[in-house]
Amino acid sequence: MPELPEVEVVKRSLEKKILNLKVKRVRINDFNLRYKVDKYRIALLKGKKIKKIERRSKFLIFEISSDLIMLIHLGMTGKFFFINRDKKKFKTSFYYNLDKNEKHDRIIFYLQNNQKLIYNDVRKFGFIKLYKSKEYKDISHLKNLGPEPLSKYWNLKYFQKYILNRNRNIKSILMDQKFISGLGNIYVNEILFLSRIMPYRKIKTLKNFEIIKIVKNTKKVLKNSIKMGGSSIKDFSSDNGKMGEFQQRFKVYGRKGEKCSNVDCTRSILKTFITNRATFFCKRCQK
Repeated sequence: MPELPEVEVVKRSLEKKILNLKVKRVRINDFNLRYKVDKYRIALLKGKKIKKIERRSKFLIFEISSDLIMLIHLGMTGKFFFINRDKKKFKTSFYYNLDKNEKHDRIIFYLQNNQKLIYNDVRKFGFIKLYKSKEYKDISHLKNLGPEPLSKYWNLKYFQKYILNRNRNIKSILMDQKFISGLGNIYVNEILFLSRIMPYRKIKTLKNFEIIKIVKNTKKVLKNSIKMGGSSIKDFSSDNGKMGEFQQRFKVYGRKGEKCSNVDCTRSILKTFITNRATFFCKRCQK
């Protein structure tokens, strides 16, 4: 499933292709995504322009003209293809084989100048919903999300206040979207390794200097991943189908049995499961 960096890369890719284009019509090939597609609301897109694309947590938010919002979650295999006026097809998200995927094209947005935006989803865990702009604050998927980790609100003070009197482990709380939005299993593993914090540490045992390290390394890891085009796990690609490169820099994720990447350590990376998620760590370097 794409995490914050991958969704951000998709957002930036789409911005280059579809901003200010008018939707001429929409064809729904499959209504049965994670949530049933509302054909009446989708029909409201006709004649409207895609004015802005934002990312909130792992969601894409399309601002359509002045009165509509299209909320998109890619699920595990959701992806967008763009076909330009010369009928050239571009990959902008998770994908498998570009030429044999048409049967998984769930929704096709016909844009001006004979261009198309195709939502393709093999496993159909993603979704697309339409809202009136005035409904934005009441969208259930967004209203309970924690702050963005790259924002100024993700800081020591917020961290201290939120974890007060809680007794959870640090990995599970970093994965909690109500605490901090957009993080997933891959990046939490990397953040805790760089911070030298054991994933199953109870949050009440964390010192302020350790919290500061977690906050700083969260921002560092996410910025580096976005810069490198995300992580190409499960066939992720960015603008024009370029593979993300951050997975080549993993310090700990997926490296069970390999030597710890810290030069002063000779131990091997271990693997366990925390809340049913694969968790990688170095027993010597992380405390």
